[in-house]
Amino acid sequence: MKAFFEGIQYLFVNILFAPLDFLRHLELKTWFGANTINWIFMIICACAIAYWIKQLRIFDDAGTENQDTTAHSFLK
Repeated sequence: MKAFFEGIQYLFVNILFAPLDFLRHLELKTWFGANTINWIFMIICACAIAYWIKQLRIFDDAGTENQDTTAHSFLK
């Protein structure tokens, strides 16, 4: 049973967390390089929010959005 848990430890520590260890060592050299993943995620989220707001504006201008407060039975 001990070998099973040591195998799980080897999998996570030496294989799955290797990219994160690389980023941790890269932070000592360049902060921007180590946070590249965060910047990519922030750019993706900003694009998604801009697209969402654009779609909301399209539906609002077309007048197809239901803004009736009695749309739900618990608001009656």
